[in-house]
Amino acid sequence: MRRRLSWLDVFTSRPLTGNGLAVVHHADGINDATMLAFARETRLSETTYVQSATEDGADYRNRIWTIVAELPFAGHPSLGTAVAVANARAERAAHYVQQTGAGLQPVDVELGSNGVARASMLQEPAQFGAELDPARVLDALGLDAADGDPDLPPQVVSTGVAQLMVPVRDATVLRRTHPRPEALGPVLSEAGVVAAYVAWHDAANDAAQARSYFMTDDVVAEDPATGSAAGPLCAYLHARTGATRVDIEQGVAMGRPSRLFCEAGERVRVAGDVVLLAEGEIEL
Repeated sequence: MRRRLSWLDVFTSRPLTGNGLAVVHHADGINDATMLAFARETRLSETTYVQSATEDGADYRNRIWTIVAELPFAGHPSLGTAVAVANARAERAAHYVQQTGAGLQPVDVELGSNGVARASMLQEPAQFGAELDPARVLDALGLDAADGDPDLPPQVVSTGVAQLMVPVRDATVLRRTHPRPEALGPVLSEAGVVAAYVAWHDAANDAAQARSYFMTDDVVAEDPATGSAAGPLCAYLHARTGATRVDIEQGVAMGRPSRLFCEAGERVRVAGDVVLLAEGEIEL
């Protein structure tokens, strides 16, 4: 069956930067094995499949796949999929409720006349997990214990999917981060998290710089923009410093600069720009 395919860059206003996403529309009837196979074909960090909602109150179901497995929730696939849906429906401004494995998330979309869309979403209520030993976490990232922020310990936080927040003392530490897979893998596995989100908080400017590391089999991979970790970082900083917003720069070291805008509240709102790169059809 031929299905519409959208290719987008998320958390950026410039094509070929940000975090890439493929969206397969009208995906009812595609089995899990095919979803995984096509996700591997794209070689993107995530590929999504838009299906009919199965829960009351949802406009569509968003199935999110990495090259390894399905995720219950993720940030850039949520915003990018909403933009792809709005574009396919020719809706210049839209409010959707998407259904994911983590629940129902409201998403707002505005399609700009310049080809740049803006999307924002309310993530799930924050859940705060365990604090981890700073020395062990920093060592797994190729850093020294002194590189951590002395006032902000590593902690597991979720606004839809659990991530490990790793605040560091200044921006120069981010450039020296060099994860060791044999050490990082066990840290992430034991903590039950998807990724380590290494961040420096520039409190004076309501800003942060971040790098996100996750495991693919036995290899460490870096993500250029991680909405599902940006939300937890905002919740973490709000709880510990009182910060109500944070603008996050990510992906610079990868040559895929991204910008994520977060606001604290009962549910963190994460926003960013999205550009449509290409559209076509695929036989699935």
